[in-house]
Amino acid sequence: MALPVQKQVIYWGIAAAVFLAMLWFLGNVILPFIVGGAIAYFLDPLADRLERLGLSRTAATATISVSAALIFLAAALLLIPLLVHQSIALANAAPGIFLRLQTSLAELFPHQFEADSPLRQTLPAIGRIIQERGGTLLNGVLSSAMNVLNALVFMIVAPVVAFYLLLDWDRMVAQIDTLLPRDHAETIRTLMRDIDTVLAGFVRGQLSVCGVLAIYYAGGLMLVGMQFGMVVGAVTGMISFIPYIGAIVGGVLAIGLALFQFWNDPIWIAVVIGLFFLGQMLEGNVLVPKLVGGSVGLHPVWLLFALSAFGSIFGFVGMMVAVPVAAAIGVLSRFGIAQYKTGRLYRGLAPDDD
Repeated sequence: MALPVQKQVIYWGIAAAVFLAMLWFLGNVILPFIVGGAIAYFLDPLADRLERLGLSRTAATATISVSAALIFLAAALLLIPLLVHQSIALANAAPGIFLRLQTSLAELFPHQFEADSPLRQTLPAIGRIIQERGGTLLNGVLSSAMNVLNALVFMIVAPVVAFYLLLDWDRMVAQIDTLLPRDHAETIRTLMRDIDTVLAGFVRGQLSVCGVLAIYYAGGLMLVGMQFGMVVGAVTGMISFIPYIGAIVGGVLAIGLALFQFWNDPIWIAVVIGLFFLGQMLEGNVLVPKLVGGSVGLHPVWLLFALSAFGSIFGFVGMMVAVPVAAAIGVLSRFGIAQYKTGRLYRGLAPDDD
């Protein structure tokens, strides 16, 4: 006989409270383990595919780990220093860019840029703020990220956790399945499959789309010769998981910098515009259908709320768990609504109940 619903709510509520308490008190401690688990979850399908090709689980895990280490090392030596350099250069160039924008707009709209006009005073101020705040923010991020002890612990623990979780992933899932309450095992399996579908569609699929777009935009803008092409491309790719917003922000930033750099050569400005139009076609017609598939049921507004709420309460570790928690709540909400629609409260008295 199954437990009454009231007792089930109590037990699951206690489990949720314990989970939130762990995030609150052990956030910095469990961060490497959360990151390692996320990496293992992301790479598990690749390990399964290598197993189907004939490799053992150990060999598949070792192959993936060595490849990931080489990619990370190449990025650390080649890409990250260039990205940091361009970010600092862009922040320092902001006053000049906004001054050039003011001069150009003053030629087009002279009455709006008189000596005491708000626009004439605002644009240079924005440039100075970006220069000051951008440098401060970047230096703060770098100084906190390069805290020697925390950085070493993170860089050592997270990959080790990811390796062992990836190695034992299938066994862990099978072991957890044996611990499910027998009366509700099939329902829980169904819910977990739905949550996995949402996460696989968003985390694996959408992050793959973001990575491909970041490489495409950064590579294309750098080939065009844009001074800060790598930064613009990386930013555009990273925020492209937000429909339309990523393309709009990246497009405005790239076209604005193209106007500043290629003012006397409109052909290159047209090339930058065409690059973004082609990127949108590639994203909408190829990448999203192939890598993400149909709707995964994780609305961008709900995702942004979860990121903001968990990030504000639990810090960076909260942002790491916001996506799976948002996916789980979304699936459970749809399950609850489906149960409600089959119940007496929603349907009322059926004709044969009169």
